Amino acid sequence: MTRTPRDRQDRPGKPAARLGRAGKSAPASDEKTVIIHGAVPPRDILMRFLAENPDKASKRDIAKAFGLKTEARVELKALLRELEADGLLEKKRNALVRPGALPPVTVLDITTRDKDGELIGRPAEWPEDAGVAPAVAIRQSTVGKSKGKTPVGGLGDRVLAKIFPAKDRAGPAYTARIIKVLDRRVNNNAALGVFRATPGGGGRIMPIDKRGEELLVESGGTIEAQDGDLVEVEISRLGRFGLPRAQVKAIIGSVATEKAISMIAIHAHGIPYIFPDAVIKEADAAGAASMSHREDWRSLPLITIDPADAKDHDDAVHAEPDPSPDNPGGVIVTVAIADVSYYVRPKSALDREALKRGNSVYFPDRVVPMLPERISNELCSLKQGVDRPALAVRMRFSKEGRKASHTFHRIMMKSAAKLSYQQAQAAIDGNPDDQTGPLLEPILKPLWAAYATLTVGRNRRQPLELNMPERKIILKGDGTVDRVFVPDRLDAHKLIEEMMIQANVAAAETLEVKRQRLIYRIHDAPSLAKQESLREFLATLDISLMKGGNLRSNHFNGILSTAVDKPYETMVNEMVLRSQSQAVYSPENIGHFGLNLMKYAHFTSPIRRYADLIVHRALVGVLGLGEGGITPAEEAELDDIAAEISTFERRAMAAERDTVDRLIAHHLSGRVGEEFTGRVSGVTKAGLFVTLPDYGANGFVPISTLGRDYFVYDEAHQSLAGEKTGLGYRLGDETTVKLVEAVPLAGALRFEMISEGRKMPTATRSFHKAGRRGSGAHKQPGTRPPRGRR
Repeated sequence: MTRTPRDRQDRPGKPAARLGRAGKSAPASDEKTVIIHGAVPPRDILMRFLAENPDKASKRDIAKAFGLKTEARVELKALLRELEADGLLEKKRNALVRPGALPPVTVLDITTRDKDGELIGRPAEWPEDAGVAPAVAIRQSTVGKSKGKTPVGGLGDRVLAKIFPAKDRAGPAYTARIIKVLDRRVNNNAALGVFRATPGGGGRIMPIDKRGEELLVESGGTIEAQDGDLVEVEISRLGRFGLPRAQVKAIIGSVATEKAISMIAIHAHGIPYIFPDAVIKEADAAGAASMSHREDWRSLPLITIDPADAKDHDDAVHAEPDPSPDNPGGVIVTVAIADVSYYVRPKSALDREALKRGNSVYFPDRVVPMLPERISNELCSLKQGVDRPALAVRMRFSKEGRKASHTFHRIMMKSAAKLSYQQAQAAIDGNPDDQTGPLLEPILKPLWAAYATLTVGRNRRQPLELNMPERKIILKGDGTVDRVFVPDRLDAHKLIEEMMIQANVAAAETLEVKRQRLIYRIHDAPSLAKQESLREFLATLDISLMKGGNLRSNHFNGILSTAVDKPYETMVNEMVLRSQSQAVYSPENIGHFGLNLMKYAHFTSPIRRYADLIVHRALVGVLGLGEGGITPAEEAELDDIAAEISTFERRAMAAERDTVDRLIAHHLSGRVGEEFTGRVSGVTKAGLFVTLPDYGANGFVPISTLGRDYFVYDEAHQSLAGEKTGLGYRLGDETTVKLVEAVPLAGALRFEMISEGRKMPTATRSFHKAGRRGSGAHKQPGTRPPRGRR
């Protein structure tokens, strides 16, 4: 079984901090930690200090608090490394926290009140495999209110808050003070649901997720909503008996067509999708950019290469051999990015709305853009043959793919061509069309030659190379699903991706050299606990993963290459992906583990990501490139901005995922009773998750429906196996399942297993026997056998 952090704490020979609520290490008593200056504290004292002072959790803060000098700091570093290895601490950004603990500053959603009327929030970001998100008591300072200094939150609000460990052990594990209200819900009694008419007038509101509850709408409160309409309601009365009462306030649209499904996600996740009048007015008033502080690059044949259905084009590329004699065989790569910072200035209406959104959100049937179309699809879209302002980076690479130098420029450009990935690839493959034919020799072939050079450097760097194909949904004209497919992964895609990565690296490097604060894109190494889980799983396949905290992306690539063309290839890719940390935005740099880069920032998509806009402003300001640079006030807010846009990115991903789930469930709802080929994509104590590869859809097979046996859950082997028969199912197994239920509004599918389980490996069956002797295996009943056979 996987050893959890607590298992490691309980190993003999090493004292551990006592576990408090929800398995988190806690101080041994409520007494204040006694600090002896000049001495490295014992493990228990250090853990208590970190629990009481989460805002002083960096190595520097700890050394300062305990008054440690040079030699003692070396000893402290060794102690902290030991605590990390034991799973008692983990590094988040620049601070050390207890596993599962909230960081000192967290984005919270205020969800409810306790019995005393105090507001309760929960972290907006929380890993699905970490259980229930911890409750946080919101402390509203009356002094702050009277002086107008402390923001006041309400139910439904999203806030940035300072986190403190709770002193009262009877309540939530944390308390918080609001730093800033990020998104205020105007009507805290509002809810979203589907209206179902009832005879005689009125109706009921059916919730759009499993956690919602049904509401009653009396006649006169429907504002002519029709059966099947997606509506927003205001809860008007919560009685002691019967269903809560509500009134319809807005009709969003019918859910009879799948075009409304993305709107459910937009409302459910609180994604702003209507631009305020002030924002539209500001966008409409914007005009063509001037040549002030710009270089004229309109004669350089930069081209855009994008998806065929792209409406905005924010990046263009060009490449040529380096003519310099001191770089034989080298290349010059130029990447030009739309100059959004010229139009969207700090604290303007456009800027405030862009930060509120954080990024564009992409659904199969629509895009919710970060910026109005006047900016994103017109003034900042690098259209073919049209003058457009841009920020460009010119990079010189040696023939070995090593970057020799780079420079940034604020330019005026004119795109020489707008190509799709398929067009560009077809031309290189020997099938040019009328547009790409004239571009082949002067533009496309030099680009591919430069890509070959960059690939040499990429192969040496060895970023993480997961093989997890993404599926694309194509809709018909009426909004229903036409087909689901995996697009081909072309060299044209890889070329643009690698050139964008190099431009992002150059931006981070320039700002670091200039000592300019910025927002990095960071990706931490897998936690020790996740490494251990992966190691135990791989051991069941006779694949080894080295121990220690110094794993690099190339170690995982070795694992992935071992699994190529094996029956378990998909399973290994999935498990390696699950072991990875989540990439986020931060002003503190820890590098990007997945890309195997030490300095990385997002620079290449300011039309659709606010982080890139910040990097553009930082470059404009520090390089003296004219108007639209970063301001001191904005620099001071980078920590808050990074936390916000990281949260908004998670929000967008969740909304996009929910919409795809609902679309597929809607698409398959008419095929209940049919059998499908699937693959086991998740194993839990409660049953199996099965993915339909042809659709990218996930459904659940409850353990109670698997058969007439008792099933044992083996976490290390990611399997469920019958205790008596030894037959079972394992992550990655191909199966045949029958669809028995589809719930489109919840995006849920339920399957029945048709395939008979296979014999589990000897090691797994031995584990099951050990589990009966108390190894910690989880035994779950399937369909009960007759009484005499129990």
